[in-house]
Amino acid sequence: MAGENIIKVLLVEDNPGDVLLLQELFKEVTTVVVELMPVERLLEALNYLTNETFDVILLDLSLSDSQGLQTFVIAHNQAQATPIIVLTGIDDETLAIRAMQEGAQDYLVKGQVTGDLLVRSMRYAIERQRADNALRQSEERFRVALKNSPIFVYNQDRDLRYTWVYNPSYGLTVEEILGKQDLDIIPVEDAQHLITIKRGVLTTGIGTREEVSITIKDTTRYYDLTVEPLRNETQEIVGVTCASIDISERQAALRDRKLAEEKIREQAALLDVTTDAICVRDLNNQIIFWNKGAETLYGWQATEAWGKNASELLYDEPSPEIEAALLQALSQGKWQGELTKLTKTNKEVLVASRWSLVCDEQGKPKSILTVDTDITEKKHLEAQLFRAQRLESIGTLASGIAHDLNNILTPILAGAQLLPLKFPNADERTRHLLEILEINARRGADLVKQVLSFARGVEGKHITLQLKHIIVEIAKVLKETFPKSIEISTDVPQDLWMVSGDSTQLHQVLMNLCVNARDAMANGGTLSISAENMLIDANYARMNLEAKEGPYIVITVSDTGVGIPKEMLDRIFEPFFTTKDVGQGTGLGLSTVLGIIKSHGGFVNVYSELESGTSFQVYLPAVEGMETISPENLPPQTGHGELILVVDDEAAIQEITITSLEAHNYKILVANDGIEAIALYAQNRDKISAVLMDIMLPSLDGLTAMRTLQKINPQVKIIASSGLMSDNRLSAVAAIGVNTFLSKPYTVNELLLSLQKVLS
Repeated sequence: MAGENIIKVLLVEDNPGDVLLLQELFKEVTTVVVELMPVERLLEALNYLTNETFDVILLDLSLSDSQGLQTFVIAHNQAQATPIIVLTGIDDETLAIRAMQEGAQDYLVKGQVTGDLLVRSMRYAIERQRADNALRQSEERFRVALKNSPIFVYNQDRDLRYTWVYNPSYGLTVEEILGKQDLDIIPVEDAQHLITIKRGVLTTGIGTREEVSITIKDTTRYYDLTVEPLRNETQEIVGVTCASIDISERQAALRDRKLAEEKIREQAALLDVTTDAICVRDLNNQIIFWNKGAETLYGWQATEAWGKNASELLYDEPSPEIEAALLQALSQGKWQGELTKLTKTNKEVLVASRWSLVCDEQGKPKSILTVDTDITEKKHLEAQLFRAQRLESIGTLASGIAHDLNNILTPILAGAQLLPLKFPNADERTRHLLEILEINARRGADLVKQVLSFARGVEGKHITLQLKHIIVEIAKVLKETFPKSIEISTDVPQDLWMVSGDSTQLHQVLMNLCVNARDAMANGGTLSISAENMLIDANYARMNLEAKEGPYIVITVSDTGVGIPKEMLDRIFEPFFTTKDVGQGTGLGLSTVLGIIKSHGGFVNVYSELESGTSFQVYLPAVEGMETISPENLPPQTGHGELILVVDDEAAIQEITITSLEAHNYKILVANDGIEAIALYAQNRDKISAVLMDIMLPSLDGLTAMRTLQKINPQVKIIASSGLMSDNRLSAVAAIGVNTFLSKPYTVNELLLSLQKVLS
């Protein structure tokens, strides 16, 4: 319309009285403004329609230059987009109805019209004309769309005969399809399938969409078929309307893609089988592939790693070594070496890394393939081996030096003893000097003996003896001689096994360890000596290169002193290495201890934490008394599928513990630190039966993590574990309500018995 409240009207009427009446009626209407253009003849109206547009036409069918239905037909042909309301007398309603059948929007009987009725009729006519125009436009768009579309559209009656066809398919024309059924134009088997689908729609009245295949002249084509019910004015189903689009090329591409995807899945499955971490990154260093091995080694799931920058994900900070590796891979096509990378929990792992440049079909570089093998445990074991070899080399060197020193000291000592006899009348000062000479020559000889004891082991008479008596004797001496600020405690079982050894040398070992413990506690503390029987199994032996399977006596000497810095732990058994001030130690005490224990077929472990103390564990092979098996050494019961959360930052400990527990019917969850342990427990608290947690953990220490787990679940069952078992540590664990402690390294039996204890 010209405006929401303005209607522009062309009135075609040759009766002045009727024109005047209509003008008066329009004046009565206040809701709209009518702009009325009256004309008396049809020809005059047609001229106006050529140059102007109107919202509605009021047309009298009896004019001076045109009569009857022909008047409407002429006007309608000239202005098809403009609605026409026919004006007629009482006797001409039949003519008006025929005009509406030809396209008029409404008719009004003269003498029965009011202003409001007239306006309502015009508005109705305008809106209906708009709807008709929109429908025609929609139909035209549909026709154009179908003309340019590959879709085969058709109607079929209830007998499934084709009644209308557009864009015919199957290699046929419209004439070859119309009036026929599916059985007449396509193979029987394919036709029967189509008939079944269409009859189902005729029966249920519910449309469907299916993928069908039709074979014509030995060529199979695939179609996406949509079938909808076709209804008449009374909603009775009179047939079906179908739309079919040829998707053969898409199906072929889909099959090719499925084959390619299957091949990729097979290749990915092979990559996931390997324990190596395999990563592919593009030339912008963005990760585009991440296998299961990478998830296991680095802790990041594939969905977390995809799209991330590899350097930011795996390294603490950029390094020249990484840049050099990247440049070599890009220039030479490959690189390999050892790298230190970070896991999701910021734990460092050492990997043997191999990089390969991947090129596209044109030979242009597109990505870098990286294969990483975890060698952290291997390097740890190598370090133990190198340490043993270094000590052996030092021992060989010391042995040669000691031999020469003995040759030098022998005449000096002999001369110091002979000179007083040769000069009996020497003055007192001379005799004192000779005495000093003899004393220091003897000290030098004793020092050489200590060096030899480290270098070659200590020879002595080995007999079967009970260490319990030596420990009791030493404890008595310590209580009498050590400062009162140091508390001495012992814990020795009555059924301690026997060992084969030299009592004097073993006495020296324990005294050396106790003296070192005293020196570490200048302000007082607790010195603990304990002994226990232990059966070392294959798992334990894997955790310590010097251990062998079999029965051992373990003597532990622990203090609550200042501890030993981590960087010094690997050197404390070297001869002449000492942390004490000048004049307070020779650096031969621990080297002598190691030499003696090795000569007895044993080994020594040490655990220390700054400001928390040190623990030395002496392992000696047991020789008899093994037939008396204590309850702790009875074969433990296997699990019943209980889920155990193992919390430890040592990969070797994790691997051995998982293997041991899974072999005895337990299920395992693993966490590398306290934060990860809390998160895993919160997610699986109803499934986890017990928690095995190391006390010394990165990010969040074990004691704090245990207290947090107890807040989550006061009934949580925890086994605390540590390589340093001091009274202070045991008290701290007991203080938070954890009464089960497992000392590292532990055997499978000890682990299973501890679980059996907390789960019972």
